[in-house]
Order: sequence, then C-alpha cells, then structure tokens
Amino acid sequence: MSRLQQGLSKLSGLNTPGQSRGLSQSSAGPASSSGNKNYDELKKQIHARLVERLDFSRVKDLASDALRRDIRRVIEHLCDTENPLLNRMEREKLIEEILDETLGFGPLEPLLKDPTISDIMVNGPHKVYIERRGKLEKSDVKFRDNDHLLQIIDRIVSKVGRRVDETNPLCDARLPDGSRVNAVIPPIALDGCSLSIRRFGATPLKLEDLLNFKAMSPEMAMLLEACIKARLNVIISGGTGCGKTTLLNTLSSFIPSDERVVTIEDAAELQLQQDHVVRLETRPPNIEGKGAVTTRDLVRNALRMRPERIIIGECRGAETLDMLQAMNTGHSGSMTTLHANTVRDAMSRLETMIMMAGFELPIKAMRQQIASAVDLVIQANRLQGGPRRITSITEVMNMEQDVIIMQEIFRYRQLGVDQNGKAYGQFEATGVRPSFVNRLEAKGVKLPSNMFTERVMMRD
Repeated sequence: MSRLQQGLSKLSGLNTPGQSRGLSQSSAGPASSSGNKNYDELKKQIHARLVERLDFSRVKDLASDALRRDIRRVIEHLCDTENPLLNRMEREKLIEEILDETLGFGPLEPLLKDPTISDIMVNGPHKVYIERRGKLEKSDVKFRDNDHLLQIIDRIVSKVGRRVDETNPLCDARLPDGSRVNAVIPPIALDGCSLSIRRFGATPLKLEDLLNFKAMSPEMAMLLEACIKARLNVIISGGTGCGKTTLLNTLSSFIPSDERVVTIEDAAELQLQQDHVVRLETRPPNIEGKGAVTTRDLVRNALRMRPERIIIGECRGAETLDMLQAMNTGHSGSMTTLHANTVRDAMSRLETMIMMAGFELPIKAMRQQIASAVDLVIQANRLQGGPRRITSITEVMNMEQDVIIMQEIFRYRQLGVDQNGKAYGQFEATGVRPSFVNRLEAKGVKLPSNMFTERVMMRD
C-alpha cells in the first residue's frame, strides 16, 4: 500500500473499525442525525474533520490531480457519514467547495476558472466584484468571515515566498498562472481585508488575438513587429487596466529566439516564449526591514549578465535612469511600461522618475537622455464601456532647444458612444513617415511604401 493510500485510508476510516466507530460516534449527535444542518456549518465541519486527520506531509509531494481525486473519495465518504440526506446537486457542490478550500483558493476558485473574468476585487469577506467583458458586476461569492479571507490571502502570498501581517499589511504577489495579486489587510484596510487580482490567461494573447479584439489595426501591428525586430527601444504607456502588460507580452514574441533577454518585474507576470530568458523578481524587506531587492538593484545587476535586451515590467521610480542608460549603452531593443494618460505625459513622467534617482540633473540633460534613448512610445487606453485600444504610436525624434520633438505615426480617434455605452471610433494614419524607416531597412525589415499614407485604416 502506498503512503498516499495509507494516509487516505487512515483519514477515511474505511479500513480501521475503531476509526469508523469514531466517525460514527461523532456523527451520531443531534445536529447531524436530524439531517437539517446548515449548509455552511456542514461544509465547515467536514473540512475541519478532513484537515484534522489528513497527513499533508505524506501527500504534499504527489501530483495534484491524483491527490485531488483521492481526497475527493474521502470527502464523499465524510459527506455520506455526516449527512446522507443531501441530494446529488448539493452533495457535488459541497464536495467541490471543500476540495477548493483544501487544495486551492477557496471561494475564489470558481472565479479563477472562468476565462471571461479579467479582474477580481474582494472588498471584505462579503463583497466580491468581478470585471467581465469590460463591465463591473457583483458576484455571489462570499467568504465566511474576515479570518477566512485572511487565510486565503496568506495562502496566495506564501506560495511566492512573501508574507502579510499587521507589521506588513501591504503585499504584491502572483498566482501560479501569472495573475497579479495585491492584498491589503487591517489595520490599513478599515472594512476588512481587500484583495485585487488582475487575471492573465493560461495561454498568452497573440497578435492575432489583439487584431480580433480590434485593439489595433493591421498596419499598426506590422509597424510594431518591424520595430521590435529592428531593435528599437519601446515604451508602452497608459492608465491602469488598459492592457500595457498584455501588449508588452505580445510584442516580446517578436524578439528573435537567439537573443538573451533579461526580464525584471515586481511580481513576475510576463510569459516570454523564447528559450534564452532570465527572469528576475524584486523582493520586499524581511520582518526586520532588511534584505529588500529593488527594481533598481536588479537593473544594475542585469547589466552584468550580458543581456541583449532588458525588459522591465514597469518603471515607477529611480530605476528609470538606469533603464535609459542601458538603452543608450548597447542594449537596444529594450522595453518597459509606465503609467501615463498621454504620450506627452509619459515624457514628463520619465523626467520626474529620473529625478527620483537623487541626481540633480538639468532639465535639458534629462530630456537629451530621454530623446536619445527612446525611439517609440505606444499609448494604450481603456475607453468608455471597456474596449482597450492603442490610441497612439509616436516616434521620439530629437531635441530642439529644450523641447523633445515627437511625431505621431498612427492614432485612434474616438467618434462617439453607442447605445450600450461603449466607445467606438477609427484608426487613422497621420501621413507622417517615421525617420527610423531607414534603420528598419538597414536591419532587413521592409514596409509597404504606401503604409503611412494619410487615411482611415479601420473602423470599429
């Protein structure tokens, strides 16, 4: 008999008369014999009995599918013992919920299995909101209490070696599929624990998917592919939830497989398909406030790892200066994202983040650094009603006096809002031929001669 079978037979009491009698005695009380137990109380009691008897040290190293199948058999036995009057639907629902509670993320599991949900927002144990197809709606999912929610949060963050407690009430983490997680607990969160999950699909979106979603026009896609292959330095800017990371992940698929790429992120989300990828992740300080590894530390270290491209998940501080210097010193083709509402705002944010490095550089010197390092800025926005669009592709040219000169190549013009409250518009070519076309051709990348002719390229 295997160790798993020994542990499960011990748990279920199927092979040991004494243990079976123990279960029968405990289930012979008035609450269970009446068959009228409250559903939540029954689930809680069966789960407690399962956890109490299961030897996790014996089964933790086994395949999850086999473990789930065998533990399911034990839960079925416990259901029959505790309350044999459950109908088939109730019994199946109870078994699945206990399995999710034991091996997964509890009440969140049904939401995580739904591919149509892009965001999960938990505002305390009894308020769970989801975003589906760009619309927010309240879910029927609830946690028992705040302690139950805190237990699930702790299970999520502990899987990536992080912690959340009263001394460290804020935490960024990720799920096994790469979904981004942010947790806030009391005393910072006044109405109970708060959990935000930005979903990422099991399979990364491809360029064809973005075209099907009308996030960009075919001409835009062709230009972006050419720019990545020709090793232009690219910045993706946009607001929260506009699809910056998704776009970065998609564009990274155009990086040749023979190049060495180093990715740097706060919580690892990127799913690069190349073989030669080194993934780095920041680390928060320990309970003594020491041992933190920042994005800037990782950027500096990445320069010593012989990367051909550096990809930073998001620039939000002093690491921006190091990133721009890397772009200027032999690491062309690097990419990053930042938060900004417009392309011009993105330039201003870069200046602000350079100053966060602690150097008092003149404005002109900072702007020269930006103009020489950045080749292309892609602006993404989430429009009214939920559609995500690339609203601008802009070339960063050079400096004239103290001003960074840029020219817009493609843009999205919103024309209005339909009867469902969803924005619609059209993609346009501005008629500007980018100055880096010669660089593309020198790299062997050729674009159609009429690609940049001023016109409407596509409508929603």
